[in-house]
Amino acid sequence: MVFVYALAMAWVEAAVVFYLRTMYHRIDPYQINPVPMGDTVAWVEVTREAATMLMLLTVGYLAGHSWRSRLGYFAIAFGVWDIFYYVFLKIACGWPHTVMDWDVLFLIPLPWWGPVLAPVLISLLLILWGTLASQFEHTLASIRIRAAAVGVGLVGVVLALQVFMADTLAALPHGAEAVRGVLPTQFHWPLFCVALLLMSVPAWQRIWHISLHRRRGIETNITE
Repeated sequence: MVFVYALAMAWVEAAVVFYLRTMYHRIDPYQINPVPMGDTVAWVEVTREAATMLMLLTVGYLAGHSWRSRLGYFAIAFGVWDIFYYVFLKIACGWPHTVMDWDVLFLIPLPWWGPVLAPVLISLLLILWGTLASQFEHTLASIRIRAAAVGVGLVGVVLALQVFMADTLAALPHGAEAVRGVLPTQFHWPLFCVALLLMSVPAWQRIWHISLHRRRGIETNITE
């Protein structure tokens, strides 16, 4: 049901963005004046994005029965929503043409820019981690190991955010109009790959612990 909910949300999100981009003649956002919204529309759009995150968090909270499983279901919902958002946009208007097309990924706290492939890779990782967190709660590592893995993953998140917002951060001292008019010309793939690798550490830690738990269970059964 979380998957179905995320699919429906992806269609609604794609429809809203399709309407907005049609009105502003920005089906492909990578062009001059990429975020042409006035202050009122920009405020509404930022609020809508925040509401979207709240909706995904809510369905994760309702689906899970512990903080870990709730975060896991949220991650699954987020990943499915983000991937199928692009699938449905492609169906609705033919964009993106390829996974390397640039997109304005998010507006909070500043516009994020990146090729479509980048958020899709993160979404796949979120689905993997969310599945492990929500379906294998009983196989827990020590608190120290979990904390270390989470810490490494958070470093990856910070690096990824820096890659997505590097150009808008550079434009920030020049005011809001400069930030809205940013058109990045280069995506820092090496740094993003490092960030993605670091973000995957919690998932790999959990996979390792699940496999260890199963091996111990098999050995126990053989002994008995």
